[in-house]
Amino acid sequence: MKYFITLICMLLTATTFSQNKDYVKFKSIDKTKIYYYNTILKGIKQEDSASDIKKPSKSMVMDQSSYDLPNKIALYKRVWANPSISQGNAGTCWDFSTTSFYESDIYRLTGKKVKLSEMYTAYYEYIEKAKRYFKERGNSLFSEGSESNAVSRIANEYGMMPESVYNGLINGKTFYDHSKMYSEMNNYLISVKTNNSWNEKEGVETIKAIMNHYMGVPPVSFNVDGKKYTPLSYMKDYLNFHPLDYVEILSCKKMPFWEKVDYTVPDNWWHSKEYYNIPLNEFMKSLKNAVKNGYSVSIGGDISEPGFSRETQCAMIPDYDIPSKYINDDSRAFRFVNKTTCDDHGLHLTGILENYKNTGEDWYLIKDSGSGSRDNGTDKPEFGYYFFSSDYIKLKMMDFTIHKDAVKNILKKFKEK
Repeated sequence: MKYFITLICMLLTATTFSQNKDYVKFKSIDKTKIYYYNTILKGIKQEDSASDIKKPSKSMVMDQSSYDLPNKIALYKRVWANPSISQGNAGTCWDFSTTSFYESDIYRLTGKKVKLSEMYTAYYEYIEKAKRYFKERGNSLFSEGSESNAVSRIANEYGMMPESVYNGLINGKTFYDHSKMYSEMNNYLISVKTNNSWNEKEGVETIKAIMNHYMGVPPVSFNVDGKKYTPLSYMKDYLNFHPLDYVEILSCKKMPFWEKVDYTVPDNWWHSKEYYNIPLNEFMKSLKNAVKNGYSVSIGGDISEPGFSRETQCAMIPDYDIPSKYINDDSRAFRFVNKTTCDDHGLHLTGILENYKNTGEDWYLIKDSGSGSRDNGTDKPEFGYYFFSSDYIKLKMMDFTIHKDAVKNILKKFKEK
């Protein structure tokens, strides 16, 4: 009897494995066709770009060739958004994705189509990071990364301005490259800590001077439609924008659900405890309902996955990773805790395709400032976009920023508690 049971178990295991339909492939990378190498690095005239292009490279990706993929923008119900622009060689995806989201939401609320300055936000975010670095005597992260709610925090204190009056590109530059600027600022702060020289006023002025050299000085006032504005009056009077109307929705079982929590990732460098943490089913339901009703979101999570294809521009979860039916709060938390899910990119979710070809799965349209979404040609409507399956969002996207009106029912539960 024991041997019969063992045989049955072996047969069931073999049957289960035989049902896998997804496979990996190892793809040689032609760097001359990669946007980052052949456009961005050349655009910023990085000295070692030519040698980098010549280095052979391979990557492991999911073989998506057997799938009928919804990787055409025209298939999606979407909100208005400005064309996708590149963040270049700067680690400011959090800024580009959330600024793009705010532009779309300003249009939703006012009908105004505006292009806002990402670099104005980045400039003052570096200042705030430097201030905290001094206050914490060097025990605060100073990096290029941040979170979506940094944009609302900066806007609330410093306002906003159009990209046309400050874009942070000087001396003929066409792409952002903060590598030298960041290195100089970081080395300066390390020297401050080494020498125990904690003069905050002098330190912040030094950080400003470095940024002014590389990015230019943001104007204190400017004209729009024949009227003079400051950054704060432009935001309040012209845009009628209220940065405190936006909230962060998180789903991570590591922290207690139905509480506002500190999202424990390095980019939350100021340890904001303003994340509304909810179970995954509520997270997905509120996201879908919001997008169906004309909202968009700034969304953050992990794109370092074999199911994330720059070739098809589609992100999926292959069954050799985890079958769809096992994606839940636990599998999501497991990956976050063991760091196979990390908070490495911010994106702007702008549309939805429900129940694609009656498969039961929804897909989402994702606007991106990173380079990978630009590898398939500048002449295509899909340039600067990705297409995410709902499973990919369920497993790998951790949080999103949204207008509070879109998640009233969620926020009400927190108030009741």
